[in-house]
Amino acid sequence: MARIAFYVHPSRPEAAALAARATEWLTSRGHEVTAALRPDGTVSVVGADLLVSLGGDGTLLRAVDSALAASVPVMGVNLGFLGYLTEVEPDGLEEALERFLDGRFEVEDRMTLSVTVRAADGTLLAEECALNEATVEKTVPGHTVRVAASIDDRPFVTYAADGLLMSTPTGSTAYNLSARGPLLSPRLRAIVLTPVSPHMLFDRPLVLDPGQRIHLEVLGPRPAVLVVDGITVAALEPGSTVDCREGDHPARLVTFGSRDFHAILRAKFHLADR
Repeated sequence: MARIAFYVHPSRPEAAALAARATEWLTSRGHEVTAALRPDGTVSVVGADLLVSLGGDGTLLRAVDSALAASVPVMGVNLGFLGYLTEVEPDGLEEALERFLDGRFEVEDRMTLSVTVRAADGTLLAEECALNEATVEKTVPGHTVRVAASIDDRPFVTYAADGLLMSTPTGSTAYNLSARGPLLSPRLRAIVLTPVSPHMLFDRPLVLDPGQRIHLEVLGPRPAVLVVDGITVAALEPGSTVDCREGDHPARLVTFGSRDFHAILRAKFHLADR
């Protein structure tokens, strides 16, 4: 008997209906089903053999975050628009569950980022883990934010831009893509440092070794904000710092060998042969 947890997008009726359908299918076969996302907003995946995300890529990011420490594999079901990260379409959910229960699947480890935020006086503001990216963004319209970047404790450059993002290979098709950063195979291990609308001569993204450590300091006169995988984490006054390195736990995504990264790019961008 397997224990399957469902992380259901809280405001999509179709996600709840799909969860109910899958629950009936699983329980009729003797398996245990639990809701990962509780009514009070807390999340628990304790004892789960699989966490199923029902929503879009954003829902999958939330599900992965809750599963990291327990090393629970996550299977994404696409109820969103792009579906870069999700593996399964709604009509194929029962078949995917059957393949998982029969052991006919693989788990793909994806690199994550560990992000630590401190106030100017050194007070710890937040510690987060990102599957896609962490971004220092401006808060004042019409103005840039100034961010001093160091790599492995060596000063690199001070950016003047709308923002500065640190992306994983998985996140290279997210905000990094919009900022004209490079597209990386999700199986790589690397950190991409990409300025957003930079107001400076050096405007190129930088691909770093996963073992390197990035230290960012927000310089005056304007504040910034830190956003991790689409969620605002902390307000950054001048002097605040953000440290980023490879995460301690990889995201474990269930795959059935049917998704091809390059084929997905071709489909999403409507690429055609000459």
